[in-house]
Amino acid sequence: MSPSTYTTSLNTRFFHKDSVNGRVVGVSAVGQRRWLQQLLLHSTVNKFRLLVLMVFCSGLFINTSTSVSTRPDVVNIGAIFSFNSSIGKVSKVAIEAAIEDVNSNPAVLVGTKLKLSMQDTKLSSGFLGIVEALRFMENYTVAILGPQYSVMAHVISHIANELHVPLLSYAATDPTLNSLQFPYFVRTTQSDLFQMAAVAEIVAYYEWRDVIAIYIDDDHGRNGVAALGDKLAEKRCKISYKVPMSPDLTHNDITNALVKVALMESRIIILHIYDTWGLEVLDVARNMQIMGSGYVWIATDWLSTILDTDSSLSLSKLDSVQGVLTLRMHASDSDFKKSFVSRWRNLTAAGDTDNGLVGLNSYGLYAYDTVWLLAHALDTFFDQGKNISFSKDSSLNEFHGGNLRFDAMSIFEGGKQLRDNILQVNMSGVTGPIKFTPDGNLIHPSYEVINVIGTGFRTIGYWSNSSGLSVVPPEKLNAQPNGSISIQPSLYGVIWPGQTAQKPRGWVFSSNGRQLRVGVPIHVSYSEFVSRIEGSDMFGGYCIDVYNAAKDMLPYPVPSKFIPFGDGHNNIITQDLLHKITTGEFDAVVGDITITTNRTKIVDFTQPYIESGLVVVAPVLKLNSSAWAFLRPFTPTMWCVTGISFLLVGAVIWILERRTNDEFRGPPRKQFVTIVWFSFSTLFSSHRETIASTLGRLVLLIWLFVVLILNSSYTASLTSILTVEQLSSPVKGIESLISNNDPIGYRRGSFAENYLTVELNIQKNRLVPLNSQSEYEKALRDGPKKGGVAAMVDERAYMELFLSTRCEFGIVGQEFTKMGWGFAFPRDSPLAIDMSTAILKLSENGDLQRIHNKWLTRSACSSEGAKQDVDRLHLTSFWGLFLLCGSVCFLALLLYLIKMVHQYTRHSDGSSKKSFLSFVKDKEEDADKMQEECKSGAKRRRSEGVSIARVHEDET
Repeated sequence: MSPSTYTTSLNTRFFHKDSVNGRVVGVSAVGQRRWLQQLLLHSTVNKFRLLVLMVFCSGLFINTSTSVSTRPDVVNIGAIFSFNSSIGKVSKVAIEAAIEDVNSNPAVLVGTKLKLSMQDTKLSSGFLGIVEALRFMENYTVAILGPQYSVMAHVISHIANELHVPLLSYAATDPTLNSLQFPYFVRTTQSDLFQMAAVAEIVAYYEWRDVIAIYIDDDHGRNGVAALGDKLAEKRCKISYKVPMSPDLTHNDITNALVKVALMESRIIILHIYDTWGLEVLDVARNMQIMGSGYVWIATDWLSTILDTDSSLSLSKLDSVQGVLTLRMHASDSDFKKSFVSRWRNLTAAGDTDNGLVGLNSYGLYAYDTVWLLAHALDTFFDQGKNISFSKDSSLNEFHGGNLRFDAMSIFEGGKQLRDNILQVNMSGVTGPIKFTPDGNLIHPSYEVINVIGTGFRTIGYWSNSSGLSVVPPEKLNAQPNGSISIQPSLYGVIWPGQTAQKPRGWVFSSNGRQLRVGVPIHVSYSEFVSRIEGSDMFGGYCIDVYNAAKDMLPYPVPSKFIPFGDGHNNIITQDLLHKITTGEFDAVVGDITITTNRTKIVDFTQPYIESGLVVVAPVLKLNSSAWAFLRPFTPTMWCVTGISFLLVGAVIWILERRTNDEFRGPPRKQFVTIVWFSFSTLFSSHRETIASTLGRLVLLIWLFVVLILNSSYTASLTSILTVEQLSSPVKGIESLISNNDPIGYRRGSFAENYLTVELNIQKNRLVPLNSQSEYEKALRDGPKKGGVAAMVDERAYMELFLSTRCEFGIVGQEFTKMGWGFAFPRDSPLAIDMSTAILKLSENGDLQRIHNKWLTRSACSSEGAKQDVDRLHLTSFWGLFLLCGSVCFLALLLYLIKMVHQYTRHSDGSSKKSFLSFVKDKEEDADKMQEECKSGAKRRRSEGVSIARVHEDET
């Protein structure tokens, strides 16, 4: 055997390739020594070969002493959980199976075995958990699996921080455990942060807004519900009522808590509790009739854990969970998982479980993967040349000699490196790919959405952090290329509590006897809209009647109590009234409340029940008929442009016709009269001149169309002027108010002040606040010269009532905003949606119009036709016609000029020379005759020249 053969054999014996990760790992020192002993005793090895081998081995040991550690035969790990809980029963079997699989696999931890010590924490006793954790620290434990409960994890994490021992918890789901405060805590399961995101998305998917959260008042419950509140806020939902329960729960505590839940408006209940109390809470809820039709119960994954673990639930317990939605951590159906699931019955039968066979839940899968995760991290730890060593904590020396033996605990010197290795593991387990994100969470968090039906349950969809709700498993969606499919939130049908498939509304009006507190604005005037009946607490008016009619159409009773806001002597500030909703003093506001952008930021409004934009009201004077009434239809500018157009068109026609048409020729005076006569005679189509040229006919055709439009508009406007009473005002509308500096009145407390100053940039010192209709009338009568106002700006609904008995004022100009009135409710109030639907029904069946006619019937003097000044016809309404006619005239003149230039060029080729203007002035027949004569003379001269040439040739 050659030395190279010995080298190959040595490498084969001392190193091997990890079949799982493909790494080259070293054999333990014990194995190396045993191989060398066999090699030295081999009879065929001669001295030379032995010398070469010793030199090689000595170099090998020297070179690898810094990179290959001395792997121990045994590594101590611990496990802390509750043996008798639903999670503990399963995880105990899963952890023992994982330890056996790791120790029997030669590809992981070569030559090293995991030694497991398990301690029972007796359900959720934090004290026992601390004691068991301290015991582990005396036995040189390198890592602890657990604890199961988040409360215990918070306490034990402080010990782990001190002694550098990683905690790998497969069941503590409190989101705050990922904080930098606990660097040695590693969560090997999904965080409640993602579970609450799934719950929030379910709530938003069904378009619910308010939920009630029932939870245990400890770290697990409080922090989980806090995460739920944050996720709901992202969906514009909220927790309307929280029901904390004591960790030492009793039956009476459950009953008292659920009595409060039954009095709430929301019917969406989130139950985030431990499995030890969850079924009892649902049983009490069923007995209290709060799990019937209309209710929605969403339980976190504690319920799916019970259903997976205990398949022999009694019928009474199953009746308590009918229609409930719950979540389960999703694990893809890989071959590894299928193989483990098929082994489960044999594992539980061979175990020492007191209750016989137990079902496999998702926490059991994560517990199994946690052991393998730790094994891979330890394998990497040894490959890095690290050794397991402990050192005494000098800060514990003062406890030497005590019964608790604190001085026996040691610091794991490689704990930080082991923790880093754990967070860097990338493997595949029974739950799927296992890898940590930079914030310490497992990748691809996903849940199954389960609906409990009959004696079983049904998966109605999935939730994942990347794709949201879907009926397609997340692993299939993740396998698709980015952007290849469009994912819309979807779930299969649900059988809700009460055995109904119809989606519950999610809320009812509170049945706790409290009436809806409705704020009602009290103004100085306009009692037609809102007024208080003297001597009682009752209210009347248009707005009150609309509210009562809409409320009576709701499918549920809404007892209301009207509360006045305002003293009746000064108009209220509407923004102050709406602010009472945000502070909780009012549950709604009913009255003449205009819907504006700023107001919708603090409250929700119903569908508008009346339209009411801003208008301008000013004094108006009646215009009497006069001898010059026929001039009113057109403005002076319009008259001037029209007259000029007549003359210009006549001139264009004269230019186009004078060379060929004898009717447009003659002395200058006659031609001028012809132009004027022809122009204005087209108004009545009575022109007697014949148009011969094509360009002239084109211009005349367009002009006659313009005349037709002008004539029709003038006739309509003049008819209106002579038959309808006309009103005149120096104020023509909002534009004229903006352009001058006259004072403007507005109703105190109205949004008109903000609109005029912010939107229209009117100076605030020009605005005069007024309270009552009598103040409006006096200010308008006095006018700007006597300390009054030039005009009043307010909403049309108010102004129509004001003008119903005051015919000397009128609405001038057009309504310059489009707004409406609505009832105000708190943000995201479901009552606002139902009231909007009721208002639409009132509008469809005519009740809304009947209420309007009852309170807001106007007299003849306030009709819009009598109050609006008929606008005169302006140039802006006809400039398109004039532009069309002018363009045609210009084009015709241009073509005519080109034609003349062309004819003049041909004329110049002859012997006769004539100026262009003279050529244009001549009649076209004379010009043609002269041109023909010139051409004949030229031909004659050419003929004579040819004859002379022939004679000369003959003589020669």
